[in-house]
Amino acid sequence: MTEDDTHDHVVPGSDEAIDSADVRGYDFGGAFDFDEFLDAYATTGFQATQLAEAIDIAEEMQDADATVYLTFTSNIISSGLREAVAYLVREGFVDVLITTSGSLTEDVIKTAKPFKMGSWDADEGELRERGINRLGNIYVPSDRYVWLEEYLYDFFEDFFAEEKVRTPTAFARELGETLDDEHSVLKQAAENDVPVYCPALTDAEVGNFLYYYRQGYDKDVGIEILDDYDSLIQNGLLADETGLIAVGGGVPKHHAIMTNLFRGGADYVVYISTGMEGDGSLSGAPPNEAVSWGKIKDHDTNYTQIEAEATLVFPLLVAGAFKN
Repeated sequence: MTEDDTHDHVVPGSDEAIDSADVRGYDFGGAFDFDEFLDAYATTGFQATQLAEAIDIAEEMQDADATVYLTFTSNIISSGLREAVAYLVREGFVDVLITTSGSLTEDVIKTAKPFKMGSWDADEGELRERGINRLGNIYVPSDRYVWLEEYLYDFFEDFFAEEKVRTPTAFARELGETLDDEHSVLKQAAENDVPVYCPALTDAEVGNFLYYYRQGYDKDVGIEILDDYDSLIQNGLLADETGLIAVGGGVPKHHAIMTNLFRGGADYVVYISTGMEGDGSLSGAPPNEAVSWGKIKDHDTNYTQIEAEATLVFPLLVAGAFKN
């Protein structure tokens, strides 16, 4: 093998011109401009470019007047993203919320008692002795749940007074009507007629207190989930187009794409996820996998996924696509 042959292997060269934008990031040399800063994400590469795609798709949802579903797990409400979700509901940017029971629990607690900043590196045994629950680097003192139990028992008495079997959407709406905090997602949803679907309503302290209430006060009370599933499907069928923003995975994400299957798939989709595709889980499944199931419509530019932790990128998505 000659020196020229080895050189061709090391530096093969190319004659083909690539018809795409140059990689270029934001120039911090001048006065800072936030809009230009976000625009530069499109040519920054990696997950920054995915975020830029997500902003474009979210804007397309609005231009198409699509019915927008926002799904999220309870850690979103645990964090400071609660205020961003409440903003989207209050300003009319989302039409449907699908979440977990922990979101309802924590939204109610935060109307009266804040969560506190903590540390990832904590002595868990000491925290337990002090009555402090840890969510990552967020602390939730146990007295919050003592207060919640009393609040919910009063609510249960009124909620089940005339009808013994109710739906999660009715639960979320009427609970939201009792709250007085403009940053409450449930309050904003109730005031702006945005349904809050919570198919796993028993999977948090709300479920625990429903259990105790049923055992101790009224064995006839119950929660019916099929009626909500029916209404979610029917409302999707009535929508001309649908858009989905899934922050995290689990039941909320799948509930949205599964009910969109009945209408032939969602039209616009943005996932924010740290899930791993390699384990085959729903939480880690990218949007193109849902295309194979018919849950997302098959177009070239109608879906994307940002592989990043939500507190880093969701505020940027809101600022880029949903700021009046």
